Amino acid sequence: MYENQIQNILKENPQIQEILGKVLHKRLINELKTNLYDFSEQECINYIHNITSFSKLAGYIRQNSAIYDNLAKLFPTLNLEEIEPEYEHSLDIDYTARVGNNSIGFQIKPITAKYSFANYSPTERMKAGFKEFKEKFGGNVFIIFSLDGEIGNEDIITEIQSEIERLSK
Repeated sequence: MYENQIQNILKENPQIQEILGKVLHKRLINELKTNLYDFSEQECINYIHNITSFSKLAGYIRQNSAIYDNLAKLFPTLNLEEIEPEYEHSLDIDYTARVGNNSIGFQIKPITAKYSFANYSPTERMKAGFKEFKEKFGGNVFIIFSLDGEIGNEDIITEIQSEIERLSK
């Protein structure tokens, strides 16, 4: 959770990236105390910028793949859309889909060493956001675990189908 917040702060504040790059450079020079590695300060700044930009991009691509290459094909009648920005952070939801007069929500999580769906449980903030989403839009929120763009928790598909059927009545 905090990783995304930190990444967003870094992405939106290039001056912080520059400061971190300078600190990294200073630490490398002082800690290594060798001339074997010749890192310039600018290379360290660029490194911080690249980690911030590319890791966010890679996550976005995996997330989109889980939604558009997988979920959309499983449920072709759903019109999956990225959630409006004002709801993304407050409700912890990435995508929505209309079902009748209601909507269902989707939170995409990468399967990593930190987040494996076997031992994952939503935070209290996420639970509150999901509850608020259901009150506003009528449908449940589903957490989809993305493993290289594939849906890692395939059992969620039957739960989504049941929710679509419930909201379609």
